[in-house]
Amino acid sequence: MQFAVRVKPGASRTRVGGRYGADALVVAVTAPAVDGRANEAVCRALATAFGVRPRAITIVGGATSRSKVVRVEGDEGALGAQLQALIGS
Repeated sequence: MQFAVRVKPGASRTRVGGRYGADALVVAVTAPAVDGRANEAVCRALATAFGVRPRAITIVGGATSRSKVVRVEGDEGALGAQLQALIGS
């Protein structure tokens, strides 16, 4: 399953939830946007939020941008329901 995320690096705490624009999931991470640390933190945060292993999360677009496209491997139905719950929060 692929979807858009909007990353907020350097946040005071890590948080996954909320909507940015039409349908992007907001992911705030404490890591700075330096040397890929924010990308690693995004993958860890999404893995926790979706209940999957970190290696099941792949950034497929926007690696150097705040707006990214990520792929999550797993059960499409369960992941879709969790995504809607997170965007709605």
